[in-house]
Amino acid sequence: MKSSITKRCHLFWLFVLVIIFGIGFQTYAQQKIDEFSFIVTADMREYAGPKYQTSDYFLGTCEAILDAGKGAFMISPGDIDPPCFVRETLSKVFGKDYIWYPVVGNHDSETKKDMAYLREYNAGGDRLPFIVNIGPKGSEETMYSFDYGNVHFVVLNQYYDGNSDIGTDGDIVDATYQWLVNDLNNTKKKYIFIAGHEPAYPLPDMDNKRVRHYGDSLDKYPKNRDRFWKLLKKKSVVVYFCGHTHNTSIKKIDGVYQIDAGHCRGIADKGAQSSFVKINVKEDGCQYEIYRMDIGKRVYKLRYFGVFD
Repeated sequence: MKSSITKRCHLFWLFVLVIIFGIGFQTYAQQKIDEFSFIVTADMREYAGPKYQTSDYFLGTCEAILDAGKGAFMISPGDIDPPCFVRETLSKVFGKDYIWYPVVGNHDSETKKDMAYLREYNAGGDRLPFIVNIGPKGSEETMYSFDYGNVHFVVLNQYYDGNSDIGTDGDIVDATYQWLVNDLNNTKKKYIFIAGHEPAYPLPDMDNKRVRHYGDSLDKYPKNRDRFWKLLKKKSVVVYFCGHTHNTSIKKIDGVYQIDAGHCRGIADKGAQSSFVKINVKEDGCQYEIYRMDIGKRVYKLRYFGVFD
């Protein structure tokens, strides 16, 4: 009888330990996904293909990212033409399972093969992992949002006109805006990041002050741009990621950060240094790291680091 009671006690405490361990592991796992990093690259256009498989070009950017920490995934805000070569390079350096979220850029929208690839890459609108909302009719594969950890991400196709995903020259049309309103209204995540190709506010390169695409970005349609930015502020969006200018910059504008990831073409664009951005998501805030290529030494160095306030 005593032995039976002792056995039951042992089983009870074993059960308690299993529960405690399970809760602890679950808490640890959740903390691990709530604290993560991801990479932002843009405008590697034409310099990811088989002719450019050296450290001087996009391959070199990926090698530097591997050294800095590849993060959970990569977002590329446009001009990834041709996207198949970018995907091949990512698979070569990071492995075939490395997650990549491509964004439509103006040169991608102008190229039939690029758009066919991008639509197939996210076939049905939810082929990519973690997607929670597909784009409106006509942009189901190229506009979407996804959740990872405690962050809600939105990928915009600024070339969608309400019918076709290649119908505009870069704008936040009514259909896109309304879709975004509904999407942001339905998230309860702690942080929100949005990516689109064209900057809302084209800015000079943070080092050499070069200016490109001023008046030829979302600022071409200031009424729609302003409506878009007010929404980002209202919904407490942390960062809007973009590319297009090939210039790297970061600035807090009316409560929302805009990060232009510049280009990662290596030595191919001598007008500004090749760059990539790493974002570290923490439970108590988010940090940014901006790496730039020292062309003379062909290496990337951490140039800027900060916290989003």
